[in-house]
Amino acid sequence: MNNFFDYLDINKEVLDGLRYYKPIVALKSTLVSQGMHYPDNIENALNLEKIVRDNGAVPATMGILDGRIKIGLTDDEMEILAKSKNVIKTGRRNIPYVVSMGLSGETTSAATMILSQYAGIRVFATGGIGGVHRNADKSFDISADLTELSTTNVAVICSGGKAILDIGLTLERLETFGVPVIGYCTDDFPAFYTKSSGHKVPMRVDNPSECAKLMKTKWDLKLDGGIVVANPISQHYKAQRDNTDKAIELALYEADRNGITGKEITPFLIKKIMEFSNGEIVLANMSLIKDNALLAAQIAIEYNKLENEK
Repeated sequence: MNNFFDYLDINKEVLDGLRYYKPIVALKSTLVSQGMHYPDNIENALNLEKIVRDNGAVPATMGILDGRIKIGLTDDEMEILAKSKNVIKTGRRNIPYVVSMGLSGETTSAATMILSQYAGIRVFATGGIGGVHRNADKSFDISADLTELSTTNVAVICSGGKAILDIGLTLERLETFGVPVIGYCTDDFPAFYTKSSGHKVPMRVDNPSECAKLMKTKWDLKLDGGIVVANPISQHYKAQRDNTDKAIELALYEADRNGITGKEITPFLIKKIMEFSNGEIVLANMSLIKDNALLAAQIAIEYNKLENEK
């Protein structure tokens, strides 16, 4: 009888990590192929993996190559994704299409969570989660990240919600889905490039051990679903909220004027925001992703200790 393991390739480093109960951190392959040109994209992806390794955990960058789901891309496989022009942005709904047709795909946050759960990986580091988009009452544009968080047992270490979102409605949706939203050393929910979105977090932890205990308790109690760990961007690299809001408003205007909608809207807005911010946001973006990879490794280590006590 076939099962999902028939579709997976687990690289040796990750397989050894699973076999010997090492802490593992999932990373998404959209960080390899989106937003940067070659070779900057591959250098960024490899640097994130190095941060995870240097801090005591095993990195597992997810992707799909020629119809095979990769739980941990090798350096050569990352190179292929980084150079390819025919990589499909892959979420939950098109995983079966990409796999069955033998295509290659970069995994979104939602897809990376799914693949992480397949492999038993509990910690995933990314930039920011998707959510309810501004003007969603007209567009109905709500990220699949929220639905995935309601069902998939993975802790997502992020810098809050992407700044292009309606943060208030995103938090309301997460509450409806019963997803714990935790501020890491903060009482404010960050908005990607800025330390505060103007919204409070319902709960807070102040070290990786507290976070790991919360994760284990949730899943021990059979309360399925993910956890959002909101790690604010470092003070040195934070973008000014007023400047960010102005850049977002300009980007939204450009999107509306050009008829950009659906799955094209997020990459378009991010590209335009970077242009309008005169490079300030690019530095902030790189900083927060690295910080989240570091924190994810620390949390994975603490969670691994609790699991291994069994």
